[in-house]
Formats: sequence, C-alpha cells, structure tokens
Amino acid sequence: MLEGIMIGLSAALSIQNLLMVIAGCLIGTFIGMLPGLGPMSIIAIMIPVAITLGDPTAALILLAGVYYGAIFGGSTSSILLNAPGVAGTVATSFDGYPMARKGQAGKALTIAAVASFAGGTIGAILLMIFAPALSSVALLFHSAEYFALMVVGLSAIAAFAGTGQVAKALMMTILGLILATVGEGALFNMPRFTLGMMDLQSGISFITLAMAMFALPEALFLVLNPARGANSEDGASNKITGLRFSREEAKAMAPVIGRQSVQGFFIGVLPGAGATIASFLGYAVERNLAKGDEQAEFGKGSVKGLAAPETANNAACTGSFVPLLTLGIPGSGTTAILLGALIALNVTPGPRLMTDTPEVFWAVIISMFIGNLVLLILNLPLIPYIAKILSIPRNYLIPFILFFTLMGAYIGQNNATELLILVGLGVMATIFRFADYPLAPLLIGFILGTMLEDNFARSMQLYRGLDFILERPMTLGLLVLAAILVLLPSYRARRARKRAEGVADGD
Repeated sequence: MLEGIMIGLSAALSIQNLLMVIAGCLIGTFIGMLPGLGPMSIIAIMIPVAITLGDPTAALILLAGVYYGAIFGGSTSSILLNAPGVAGTVATSFDGYPMARKGQAGKALTIAAVASFAGGTIGAILLMIFAPALSSVALLFHSAEYFALMVVGLSAIAAFAGTGQVAKALMMTILGLILATVGEGALFNMPRFTLGMMDLQSGISFITLAMAMFALPEALFLVLNPARGANSEDGASNKITGLRFSREEAKAMAPVIGRQSVQGFFIGVLPGAGATIASFLGYAVERNLAKGDEQAEFGKGSVKGLAAPETANNAACTGSFVPLLTLGIPGSGTTAILLGALIALNVTPGPRLMTDTPEVFWAVIISMFIGNLVLLILNLPLIPYIAKILSIPRNYLIPFILFFTLMGAYIGQNNATELLILVGLGVMATIFRFADYPLAPLLIGFILGTMLEDNFARSMQLYRGLDFILERPMTLGLLVLAAILVLLPSYRARRARKRAEGVADGD
C-alpha cells in the first residue's frame, strides 16, 4: 500500500494532473450550482475532452474532480434558493434554506463547505485503507439486500416529519411511491399509468420532481408573500454577516461529521446506493439521535441538520469509486458514465487494476485529497459574494428562480412535456405546503420506489416468493433495523409523554 501511495503521489503531483484537479473542481462547482445540469450531464459532455488528453490518469482525475466538485457546489443553490443543484443536495435544503431565511446564508455556506471538505477527505482516507477489502463486501449485496436497504431508507421517514406529523409524512411517502410506478415496470416492459402519453413512458424525471417540490413553490411563495423576498424572516438588513460558526457549533458538528463520513462512505460503496440515499439517511439518523430541543430544531435551521447530509453525500461520492475501480461495477448513473470513459481510455477496471495500472488507481485517490483542499480554498473566499444572491430584489429573484427551474427540468429530459409536468406538480406541491404536509418524504418515496420495486421483483423471481427474507441473514437483519427505526420515534414520544405526565402529577 505504501508503494502504491508513493506511485500515486508522484503521478498526482505532476503539473498536468494538478491542473486537471483544479480544472475539474472549478467546472464541477459551477455546474453543481446550476439546477438541472448535474455531474452526469457535464461528465458525458467532457468525455471527448478527456479522451483527447491521451493520458488515462489525467483524464480520470479531471472527470473525478468534476464529479465531487458538482456535489460540493450543488449545496449553493439548495441553501440560497431552495433549488437543489443535484439530487444529492436535496437534503441540504431542509436546514440550509431556513438558515438563509434567518439571515445566516454566509454561515450556512461555510458549514456546507467545511462539512463537504471533511466528508470528502475522510472518505478518501477510508478509500485508501479499505478499498481492496470492501470490494469483496460489496459483492455480498444482492437484490434481496438492496430491497432491505431501501426499506431501511423508507423507514426513516419519521425523521422528515415534524411533531405529530408522522401520519402526514407516511401519506406523502406513499404518494412518492405511487409516482415512482409511472412508466415501464421492473417485471414487464409495458408502460403503466402513462395516460397514453409517450413522454411518460420512461417515468417522471427526478430533477423535474425535485424542482416542482422545492424551487417552484418557493417562487410562488415569493409572489404571494412579498415579505418573504427579504433576506431574513424578520425583515432584517440584506447585509451578509456571520460567515463563521461558533466554537459551540463546531463541537456540535464534530461528532455528526465523524459519523456521517463513515456512514456515507459505506453507503457509497454499495453499488446503486449513491450520494442521494446517503444524504437522506444521514439526515434521518442524526435527527433520530438528537435530543429534545435539538430534534425540534431540525427543518428550521439546525447546524447538525445541515452538516449531516453535506458530509454524507461527499463521503458517498468517494465511496462510489470502490465498486467502480475494484469491481468494474458502477454504483450510480454518474459512475456508469465514468466506467464508459475508463473503457474508452483502454483501462479495464476490476480486481487487477491495482496491480496492472497502480498509477491510475492511486493517483485518483491522492487527487481526491488535493481536490477537496482545492474546493475548500476556492469556495471559502467566495462565500460573501455567493451569499449576495439573497440580496437581489424580489422582482429580479423570482424570474431568476423560475428560469433555472424551467431550464433544469427541460435540460434533464430535452422534452417540453417536462415543463407541463413541472407546473402541475409545482401547483400540487404549493397546495401541500399550505396544508402543512412535509414534501421531503414524497421525494424519498419517489427516489427509493423504483429501486425498491426492481430489487423486490428480482428477489421474488430468484427465491420463488418471500423465502429470501429468511434465507438471507443480512436481509433479515436490515429489515429488523427498519422495524426499529419505525418503532423508535413512537417509543421516544411515549416516554416523553409519560415524563411530562409525571412532572404534571408532581406539580
């Protein structure tokens, strides 16, 4: 391993590869800030550029830099405009945007930058240490385990519900699962619930739904409530202040960053999981671990609620390189495009990559350390200027949000029908917000619904029924964990109620 690290250092620290890291991070950060584009689109566009470099190491370093740079930059539009730049930063908006509404946009961006840096760096260390061993662990996960993992994700919906809103959150999750069934199913290649529209045959686009749930209602709320256009909820000055977080907030974030770096990395290792699921699970876990007052703060501008998904999604990005490099299995759509780039560059990913071309494997890992440092250096000085987006007058901000929302939905599918779907879902989301229904569970149900159905269908076919639950101990263990996650909030609520009754009786 030490020999490999030395090879990686000599390759990653060459002038050409350092320039590739900086270029990749710059391009990724900028693209991540624009809702709808995301890393998949830009990596696909940049593959011809990477191939013309001729050097597989430089090409992969450039593309990897774009990937984690986009996740890093995606938090900006989530925090400032409630318009997630990429799917992995949707959970960032749950507490990042409320912080910006309180006049703490600068602090929110700083926390996001530091948490992203920590998650990416710790993830790179874990990748360096555990990559060979984790490749064999990833192979143990089959369809049955992935189905159970999706159930664990769905069982965490209570974390996205306010006090007394678990029933509403459950209803929204079911609605998300229903929306996920639109299009071709896992068992039959026949369109379902498309109303005869060819454009719905491939299902509803995630980007369209994310924009409809968060960005479009925000623009409508700005129209309906002029006071909301101010930088803060109490109508305070538009001057961006408080770019730093306090020592107490740093102490509160430290264990969250530690836990979510490890959890996010291991979720990223699993093919098919990725940064989006890691960020949602990270948020859910930290909310369930939080006590009383801290738990109530989630969704209203919690420091922990912002640090958790930002750490988890960047650690998961790094973790997704484990199955890609050591097994040749893409863990997500983005890593599938990276796999295509590797093959085009005559590099065969798999168990022999570390021995046949160690300079590629180790240079990419070392470049992640450099890339995360570059991202921090690039972003921190720019925070005061980026945060000034919120000081744009409301009559300019509304068209700005609408433009990026409509552009994001259209570019995602290159289809004008997406705009009609966006408006329809956006109106529906606005009504739900007025009725005080949480929108995050709907998005979670939609994201996990397709994967849940696909893996459940495969498991049923392979094991001829539900026998796979008992035949695979890991599946059973994950389902037990899901049951605990469902029962834990109600148990804690009952304990709190008994304690309150005891205090009342004492009085």
